[in-house]
Amino acid sequence: MTRRAGGVRDERGAVTAELAVALPAVVVVAALAIGGVGAAARQVALQDAAADAARAVARGDAPEPFVGDVALEVAASGEVVCVTLRGSALGGVLPLAASSCADAGGR
Repeated sequence: MTRRAGGVRDERGAVTAELAVALPAVVVVAALAIGGVGAAARQVALQDAAADAARAVARGDAPEPFVGDVALEVAASGEVVCVTLRGSALGGVLPLAASSCADAGGR
């Protein structure tokens, strides 16, 4: 900043400098928000798939059509069948898991 006549500072370029400092922070916050929404959507989809797979196993059907690209664990205890699906979000950084149980007695 230079001084103009009368002792007033020249602030040309100050907005550009402030924008250059603030813009990366805005981009990071936006990326984190988008990633968080994507991870939440993936968790909801995983929970829905676990419920569908548990009902399929309880009926005696194969759970694979509901599972997709996640790890599948099936546990049966008496008349109850539980399915656990394990996947990830954010490029594998955030592990996700969802479980659901169904009554196998009503085949």
